[in-house]
Amino acid sequence: MVSRAWKGDTVVASDFPIADVSQHLVHGDQMVWIHLDSPDADTLHQLARELELHELAVEDALSEHQRPKLDRYPTHSFVTCHSLQWTDTTERLATAEIDCFIGPHWLVTVTKGEAFSIDEVRERWDQYPHLLSCGVKFLLYVLLDTVVDGYFAAVAAFDDYYDEVSAGLFVDEPLDPRQQQDWFETRRALVQFHRLASPMREVTSGLMRRDQGDIEEPLYPYYQDLYDHVLRIIESTDALRDLLSTIVETNLSLRDYRQNQIMKKVTSWAAIIAVPTLVTGYYGMNVPYPGFARHWGVWFATGMMVVFVAALWAMFRRKDWL
Repeated sequence: MVSRAWKGDTVVASDFPIADVSQHLVHGDQMVWIHLDSPDADTLHQLARELELHELAVEDALSEHQRPKLDRYPTHSFVTCHSLQWTDTTERLATAEIDCFIGPHWLVTVTKGEAFSIDEVRERWDQYPHLLSCGVKFLLYVLLDTVVDGYFAAVAAFDDYYDEVSAGLFVDEPLDPRQQQDWFETRRALVQFHRLASPMREVTSGLMRRDQGDIEEPLYPYYQDLYDHVLRIIESTDALRDLLSTIVETNLSLRDYRQNQIMKKVTSWAAIIAVPTLVTGYYGMNVPYPGFARHWGVWFATGMMVVFVAALWAMFRRKDWL
């Protein structure tokens, strides 16, 4: 557990227990942040009693695999988002769920997963002390902006991966099973990325609603910038999905093309081999025929096979079947 209390832009307390939260909020001139990393039910319920958190929000924070959303309750709001990071070592998408309880003077963050570090958020809070006067929504903005910045890095990683895949499409070598598995895993990761990043548009737009009056006027440009970043992420993800569909269709077309080329070669050689088979089969019958039991008959049959085979080979080469 990590905790911090501000009075204006000054930190007045840090790492205090849950029982002291109400003492910092009693006068209404302080702002409190509590961070819990994969908490147990008892710890979260203790904090819920201290801050009067809604039971449905607490249940969502304790559950796994929540979709990104914004819920509003009488005394606070509840935001769920996901940190998404592409790991180069394993070429997989690492995720971490982040749940936020947002009150008038307090923010509670609950993380589940190792793909997100709260230290970067704290460092960015310290870089903008003049905005701390805007209240809890500034803390929330920095958190969401850090999450969305991670989306850009993941999109860039997906883009680089599919550039490499596109460059290797026209290599005249079949994909081995391991490459096919990598394609499948990356495609599934992209679908997961889109499923978790796309709802952030509704989350940010819901936070920016002026009829709710939650965001201080100086913070609106920051949230607007955050919303624009989310739209860029969604557009980039849609473009990647279109590129992936194109890659799959192109790969299938190239595979069919290569199979047709192989079939043409096999068929051409089969036609060439059929000529001497036909000739020798005809002259191999045990009946008299022109040139039967004569040397010139053997040479005639051989010459006919050579001529027809050469003619077929030249024709197939001209049609690029061989």
